[in-house]
Amino acid sequence: MTPMGSIWIIGDIQGCCQPLSQLLRHADIASDPNAQFWFAGDLVNRGPHSLETLNLIRAMGERCVAILGNHDLHLLAMAAGVKKPGKSDTITDILNAPNADELIDWLRHRPLAHHALNHLMVHAGIPVGWNVEKTLQLAAEAEAALRSPNWKSNLEKMYGNEPAYWSDDLHGNDRLRVIINALTRMRMCTAQGHMDFEYKRAPAPDEHLIPWFDVPGRTILEDNVTVVFGHWSTLGLMIRQDAICLDTGCIWGKQLTAMRVHDHKLVQVDCVQQRKPKSPWIPPKLA
Repeated sequence: MTPMGSIWIIGDIQGCCQPLSQLLRHADIASDPNAQFWFAGDLVNRGPHSLETLNLIRAMGERCVAILGNHDLHLLAMAAGVKKPGKSDTITDILNAPNADELIDWLRHRPLAHHALNHLMVHAGIPVGWNVEKTLQLAAEAEAALRSPNWKSNLEKMYGNEPAYWSDDLHGNDRLRVIINALTRMRMCTAQGHMDFEYKRAPAPDEHLIPWFDVPGRTILEDNVTVVFGHWSTLGLMIRQDAICLDTGCIWGKQLTAMRVHDHKLVQVDCVQQRKPKSPWIPPKLA
């Protein structure tokens, strides 16, 4: 049996395959032949080499766990004919690849959440009222919809901003939509846990909205688990006992970040800017 190596969690790649390859060759990572990798979603899109990125990660096999982000779901929606390519999309090369069917099938069988070693990885966030067990249970409901023979029609029903909050009474398409939105799109919420999907800036202390990880009553704290997520490049690197953000803006010309699970050691590589923000990037100021 091959001994287990260190586990590294890698933030949003978004089709930037060159920085990923450089990161994997870093001495701290490459020196461990048994290293394993968790990818925090948004493997593809916006960057120049989405196809190469997906092929590279898929080829890692059991050495990696890759969860779905909103851009990965967008690729699935395009493959299903639910969405058309947008001006900033760079994923048509995947749909035109000789192994496109295999890649799409592999991608739609990825999880939406992963838990091990007191770390819970999701792409965006965890709503108030969800603990680890509930997060994994609800993620499994959405995963089953994406893996079913009716996955294309299920994807069509997942889009929309309503309902904007979780309730145990939700059922059907509303239930699926809230689960997916929370796990792959959430950033800011009201104090009552209602999600706001328009806010994409760094959190500001004078806003009426607060980051999802600061919403009062988060039961995840009772599990003594650290939630690791991406999705929020304007927040950038944030390391707290209860929450860690690893989206460090690779696509915007900043860094691609890997964090070793057992000691939270960081490895970062600089990235070439592939996208320019609509407004100047302002570093977040958090208490």
